[in-house]
Amino acid sequence: MEGFSKLEEILERDGRLAYTCKGFSMLPLLREDRDVVLIRKKGASRCRKLDAVLFKRPGVEGRGSFVLHRVLKVMPDGAYWIVGDHCTEGETVREENVLGVMTAVVRDGRTVPVTAFRYRLYLNTWCRFYHLRFFLLRIGGFFGRFF
Repeated sequence: MEGFSKLEEILERDGRLAYTCKGFSMLPLLREDRDVVLIRKKGASRCRKLDAVLFKRPGVEGRGSFVLHRVLKVMPDGAYWIVGDHCTEGETVREENVLGVMTAVVRDGRTVPVTAFRYRLYLNTWCRFYHLRFFLLRIGGFFGRFF
């Protein structure tokens, strides 16, 4: 599988993968170096709004980075508008760059599937109201400079 990264190889071979979170862009849902995300390989169907997707961000000389962020808008041209749960800036991602979809989070040894009530509650409070979150994160960052 020349040209594939280790993550892509695992997804291609097994159809799923588990890895420990890095970074803070998916707070408060995912904690760096503590939570494990379970990802299934993306099938032929389109992703849906509020899916957390693993995608490859193009980089220098074909060496891109892998990012897990949330779909906030499914566009008719085959792209997605994707934002991290703790981010105020989004990006457009093409369908062909999406590798997989998160199916569960493992926190403190307990698996929480994306179908669980508390996960759905999180989606319908923090994620669905992006514009309010945008304001809260921006205003928090503004006041954080003074303390």
